[in-house]
Amino acid sequence: MLALTVLPVFIAVCLAVYTVAGTATEKATIRQSLRQLSGYEIDNQRDRELLDPLRDRAIAPVLTWLTGLGRRFTPVGYVDKVTHKLTLAGKFTHQNLDRFLALRVVTLALVPVWAILSFSVIPLGGSSKLAVFALLALGSVLGPDAILNRRVAERQHAIQVKLPDILDLLTISVEAGLGFEQALDRTVAAVPGPLSDEFARMLGEVRAGASRPEAMRALDERIDVPEVRSFVLAILQADTFGVSIGRVLRAQADEMRIKRRQLAQEQAMKAPVKMLFPMVFCIFPSLFVVVIGPAVINISKNFK
Repeated sequence: MLALTVLPVFIAVCLAVYTVAGTATEKATIRQSLRQLSGYEIDNQRDRELLDPLRDRAIAPVLTWLTGLGRRFTPVGYVDKVTHKLTLAGKFTHQNLDRFLALRVVTLALVPVWAILSFSVIPLGGSSKLAVFALLALGSVLGPDAILNRRVAERQHAIQVKLPDILDLLTISVEAGLGFEQALDRTVAAVPGPLSDEFARMLGEVRAGASRPEAMRALDERIDVPEVRSFVLAILQADTFGVSIGRVLRAQADEMRIKRRQLAQEQAMKAPVKMLFPMVFCIFPSLFVVVIGPAVINISKNFK
């Protein structure tokens, strides 16, 4: 009954917020258009401030305050750790860092709210209240970091899978007579993905004046994948000792293809172990009920 009462209220609030946000956006667009007209001036200070979007007037100050609060109370080194993780996830900007810190403040502030909901609002038993509160509090405390770690792992896995294909195309381009930068540029244009984006950024740094070793070391720091680190070290050694880059790329492509096959075999070997827990706790109990249940009923009737 409580869920049936809360759900319509929640939907109504969401619709109201969506309507207000849409109206505010439309008004902001109109004001911006009027502001661009020649000779349009506003003498009233209030109307001049209302020309700014609702996001800049209301949401941005709250976000700034939450970000400052998060920076003040976070442990030493936590901001640097989050910055590194956002870089590995390919999402690092100062705005994303501020949003993440503000989100951490909001999720930690929700812990007392979950306590009130679990122990006072939701009609549950004694142990159920504690379990619900523990689950919600754990999700609030560990949820943002877990989501960020998951995005980092997904991006690194995508880079590991795509690296052999990129190296094959890069090897073919170099052996066809192109230089390393030209072949890498052609490969980036032909194979989209996170690794191609990082290679494109590396090429941009080289064209901006950075040396190739510096750009490739920065690439390794932004990705932090062992296979990419091996590729970077091989290219740097080839430049240092004058080894043919085409031969190095051919060896690296073969090695990365073997590592990708080994990674797939490793994931396949982990599958039975991961399936063991759902089978023991979900499938076997129901199977035992179906198989042994009638025999237990017959035995209990015979003893009576």
